Amino acid sequence: MYTAHPDRYAEMPYRRTGRSGLKLPALSLGLWHNFGPDRPVETQRAILRRAFDLGVTHFDLANNYGPPPGSAESALGEALKADFAPYRDELVISTKAGYLMWPGPYGEWGSRKSLLSSLDQSLSRMGLEYVDIFYSHRPDPDTPLEETMGALHTAVQQGKALYVGVSNYSPEQTREAARILAELGTPLLIHQPRYSMLDRRPETSGLLDALDELEVGSIAYSPLEQGLLTGRYLNGIPEDSRAASDSPFLNSDAVTEELVGKLRALNEIAGSRGQSLAQTALAWVLRQGRVTSALVGASSPRQLEDSVADIGNLDFDADELARIDKIVQG
Repeated sequence: MYTAHPDRYAEMPYRRTGRSGLKLPALSLGLWHNFGPDRPVETQRAILRRAFDLGVTHFDLANNYGPPPGSAESALGEALKADFAPYRDELVISTKAGYLMWPGPYGEWGSRKSLLSSLDQSLSRMGLEYVDIFYSHRPDPDTPLEETMGALHTAVQQGKALYVGVSNYSPEQTREAARILAELGTPLLIHQPRYSMLDRRPETSGLLDALDELEVGSIAYSPLEQGLLTGRYLNGIPEDSRAASDSPFLNSDAVTEELVGKLRALNEIAGSRGQSLAQTALAWVLRQGRVTSALVGASSPRQLEDSVADIGNLDFDADELARIDKIVQG
């Protein structure tokens, strides 16, 4: 029987999410990949146990994570039953709905029918009575935002979610979502955007400014840019890498000589900081405190340990930031 490490809260920083009372670890574990039936169950459980021992109290999912869709939630459900039943109140578990999950007109997007049906399915797969955060995974161009936000509000009213969030929403959509939810009496807790040293859209679009003004938290997904910022591609494309596979999220055409040159230059800055490239990339996302938490994936406990190892060193001087900007933008 698993017993959590007694010093699990000693090193991990926790940040308040917007103006709420909820604190998230600086690093959260995303179950987007590595939690399907193609991965050994014991490895999956070892990753989850090691994460919690390191103070990573937040596990982030979506209905369609796997593959196949739903399998990540099922895997977490088994781990919760086997290892984490005594620790449920120490965990923040989130899930989302909005991308294609089942056939027909109700299996995706943001209708009330789709979101609330999906949440019920997610709770069943995980064996939970509630999730801590339930997200609209993407805006629906054909459903009124009032309906989508109303469904999130209903999830809270039914006791099936404690908080609600949005993901992949523009600044304008986020402001409107926050307004609607405020009128309903369920505050918008958090936004989950894609954000990394190589993808600055939350900055350039004004999303981070909007979240600051709204006092809404943020959790960045793909802060390591699908593995590009882990150091694996400093000498090209490894045979066992995501870029060498048939992944729709990263292909070999994206790993150009120009990009590899940028990664090597960024790696030199990381080395001067006494960090790995991945550690510096995570620190960059978390700098200044504008981002509440960064989502990391892991294929092994050791990979997770590397991400967490230097979490105390989040400061950059002006010269480092200028050099990073010049490399990325040049």
